[in-house]
Amino acid sequence: MSSQGVTQDTELDLKDVELSDLDTEKQPINASPPLAGSPGSLGEKNGVVKVKVAEEEEESEMVSKFTGLSKEELLQVAGTPGWVRTRWALLILFWLGWLGMLAGAIVIIVQAPRCKDLPQQKWWQRGGIYRIQPTERFQDSNADGEGDLAGLKLRMDYLNSLKVKGLVIGPLHVNLKDDLAGTNLQAIDPKFGTATEFQEVLQAAKKKGLKVVLDLTPNYKSQSPWFSPEILTSSDFQDKMKAAIDFWLQEGVSGIQIGSIEHVLNETQLLIDWKNLTEKHDVDEHSRVLIAATRRGDPPGIFSLLNETEGVDLLTSQYLLGLGEDSHGDTPARRIDSYIQASGEKWPSWSVGRPAARLVGEHLLRLYHMLVYTLPGTPFTDFGDEIGLRDLPGRPAESTLVHMQWDDTINYGFSKDAQLSGGEQLQRAADSNVTVKMQNGDESSILKLFQGLSELRGKERSLLHGEFWLAGSSDPSVFAYLRIWDQNKRYLVVLNFDPKPTTVSLTHHLLPSEATVELSTNPQREPKQQLSVADLSLGPSEGLLLSFPYVA
Repeated sequence: MSSQGVTQDTELDLKDVELSDLDTEKQPINASPPLAGSPGSLGEKNGVVKVKVAEEEEESEMVSKFTGLSKEELLQVAGTPGWVRTRWALLILFWLGWLGMLAGAIVIIVQAPRCKDLPQQKWWQRGGIYRIQPTERFQDSNADGEGDLAGLKLRMDYLNSLKVKGLVIGPLHVNLKDDLAGTNLQAIDPKFGTATEFQEVLQAAKKKGLKVVLDLTPNYKSQSPWFSPEILTSSDFQDKMKAAIDFWLQEGVSGIQIGSIEHVLNETQLLIDWKNLTEKHDVDEHSRVLIAATRRGDPPGIFSLLNETEGVDLLTSQYLLGLGEDSHGDTPARRIDSYIQASGEKWPSWSVGRPAARLVGEHLLRLYHMLVYTLPGTPFTDFGDEIGLRDLPGRPAESTLVHMQWDDTINYGFSKDAQLSGGEQLQRAADSNVTVKMQNGDESSILKLFQGLSELRGKERSLLHGEFWLAGSSDPSVFAYLRIWDQNKRYLVVLNFDPKPTTVSLTHHLLPSEATVELSTNPQREPKQQLSVADLSLGPSEGLLLSFPYVA
């Protein structure tokens, strides 16, 4: 080739290189870096990249060189008039705000209603008491047809499920009918068991939080439970009674019950002495109770007993016997209000009485349970009433002693394969629902209602020690009242004694427009529903326990 041609080719190659270099410099910095040693790699001189790195290094040096104000400079600035005024303004605002909040809190505390002090209550004022009387009809453990202490111990879990606070058992002592010399008030009749078994009952009850009260009516197998007036007033008999009360309290019972108290009314010093003995055995939280029981049901007689039994803690009677059977709710209202007024400062107690419970039927028995467990005072329940236990067919209530019915086996589980006393052999009744087993899993049963009432009675302050207020009712067959304690949840009890449904309007200045259903004697009633108290529909013989909150 000629020299001219070579020169032209060289110039073309140089132009290609210059264009290639220029294209490389125009590539964006964030493009993928070329391979090492290739044109445009970091080893090559790239003006754009070098300039950017230099700028970043400059900014980094400027940041690292900034150190803020020195201490002397800060003190100099802080002392300027502007900053001094600002600090004082902020300090004043802080203290004004703090004082304002303190004043507001004081105003709220002063204006807020104060809570009442809770009254001191004994164990027998905090819930129901369950009477296992006669004890020989509750549970037999040795197939002899007589309930005993070992059988009672076997049923302690069930007794605990009733949510009551105490049990009354007995009389258990040796009593030869109308024979004072053969009566031993400090010895247990062998048919009930031994002293060791008695202690086992006390310990089993203690583990369940239950107190045991012993009935010590001396001549309990006779129509004359106190022998004769001459024996009652003899110093020898009085000494035996005091020694027996002291003995059983030392054994660990939580109280003594004296039956047929009307027979000792003329011996008021006896009651005072017995009460002094029970108080002597009070230890810390284990207070002892003296209970007087009577079969009298007439209001004048009951009121006289209330006044004359100054030495006892509780008086149980059949004051509610027949209450509500005339379908009039205003009759219970008057009777109950009269009894509360007659009690005065005394703590009242309520019981239906076994004859009444057997005759009224389940519908009224449910009302009775709601009544006695929501009134102010201590409710008493006879064994079997919590399941609606009835008499044997064709037998009047007062002529027979009914056995407890546990299940659908022979003798209802009271005594296995035993011929019951008096020739009364109970038959297996698989279709009967008046047993503990059948009702335990039935939410609509009378047993579940009883357990719910007993639990509320033992924990709700308004039911424990709340005030009692009668509520006005537009229907005379409906009895309604309120239980109120300070700022706690309040309760309204509405009882329809008429076997027909009714709609009633209730009036009281403390009543709200609506209340919530807690419990109903009608198992079909939905709980927790809101009902209007001015237009309240009740089913036949239905009782409602309603609640509403305190509003300041």
